[in-house]
Amino acid sequence: MPAISLTLWPLFALILAGLVFRRSGFPGEGFWPAAEKLNYFVLFPALLFASLAKAPLADPALLGLAAAVLAVLAVAAVVLAVLRRWRGWPAARYGPLVQGTIRFNTYLGLALVASLYGPEGLARAAIILAVLIPAVNALAVIALTAERETNARQLLKPLARNPLILACAAGAVFALAGVGLPFGTDRLLGLLAAASLPLGLLCVGAALKLSAARAETATLFVNSISRLFAMPLVAALVAWLFGLPPLDASLLVVFFALPTAPTAYVLTAQLKGDATLMAGLVTLQTLLAVASLPLVLAVFG
Repeated sequence: MPAISLTLWPLFALILAGLVFRRSGFPGEGFWPAAEKLNYFVLFPALLFASLAKAPLADPALLGLAAAVLAVLAVAAVVLAVLRRWRGWPAARYGPLVQGTIRFNTYLGLALVASLYGPEGLARAAIILAVLIPAVNALAVIALTAERETNARQLLKPLARNPLILACAAGAVFALAGVGLPFGTDRLLGLLAAASLPLGLLCVGAALKLSAARAETATLFVNSISRLFAMPLVAALVAWLFGLPPLDASLLVVFFALPTAPTAYVLTAQLKGDATLMAGLVTLQTLLAVASLPLVLAVFG
């Protein structure tokens, strides 16, 4: 546990710094939207592309890892669908609860993987992200539009424009083609990627809305416990059933133990969901993860 805490505290220190900077007005209100945009469209896609382009996609064990990721998501999706039918949640409420359960803070996840497992862990994590990012985005859009008439084009449009999905697809093409990253592009992408994670963690802290975490306390805590403890438990069971090697099993648990993504708030607001509930889930889960992640990793990781 002490070793895990030593790995985690610098990551949460950056999140806390982002919160303090935003609330104190430093370096200015206009900085944070610009920083988020730069990271989302340039820096973070560079990290995903570089990691996937160097990943061993020919390894047959990766099929088992991808299948395990989808199996955990399927369990969560079925349970949530049953609960919605039982509780009668409208789409505006169902969408945030789905995102609070299945979405994950990618910046924190990759920063944690880089600290704990190094370059090999990042390459394997890129495989998980290549499956998770499109899948959770699709499920989130479906949940938020569950009561409206939607067609395949409306569902696929935001996915086709997502820079993270595009970066994963391009990286997979390069990896399968076996061309590598020639002419110093690996160095260029490495520099861009190095800036992505610390800036992303600062933006996570800046996006926290402490006032939103005080509303609907019971709902927020139940959903947060489901995300931070039940999901990694399901991931550990699936990893065992699929016979994943230790590194892949640990990575699967890590990504399903992360708090939900701050970008879930933006999607919820855009699709007319309960943005206040979503902001509360993002904030509370991020705060609780300070304690939950070391515990989960000590038990399963």
